[in-house]
Amino acid sequence: MLSDFEIIWRLLITVVLSGFVGLERQAHRRAAGLRTHILVGLGSCLIMLTSIYVFDIYRDSVMLDPTRIAAGVITGIGFLGAGTIIRQKNGVSGLTTAASIWVVSGLGLAVGTGFIRTALYATVLVLIILHLARYLEKYLFINQKPGDKKEDSDGLS
Repeated sequence: MLSDFEIIWRLLITVVLSGFVGLERQAHRRAAGLRTHILVGLGSCLIMLTSIYVFDIYRDSVMLDPTRIAAGVITGIGFLGAGTIIRQKNGVSGLTTAASIWVVSGLGLAVGTGFIRTALYATVLVLIILHLARYLEKYLFINQKPGDKKEDSDGLS
């Protein structure tokens, strides 16, 4: 069984890591910002902690698979992320925010299981990707207008 300190520690770490990703999304005025990302991460962590708790309680009397609940979280977050995706005349927007919600859910699950160091590394990578990829995309596609297709070297699009 996890101690109260360990439970609180994991929940707080999840809030901080999810909050970093949420701040980045909030700073760029995306549909899902700070609060949404924190709540998704915190909920995922809570569900994983609950899964571990249930597994510990019934380990000797019932055959349980603690990963089944985590799989349900990933599926459910996919539906939440789909709500941030908007189809427009020139394309689709919200995919990056949907992906960030999905990743934050993974962070919560990881921290909930005690995989904290990996969640920290993943958070750093997510922030680097969200921040640096924006500049890389602008540099690589500077002359491309929204909705334009970039042609391949053989002239086919």
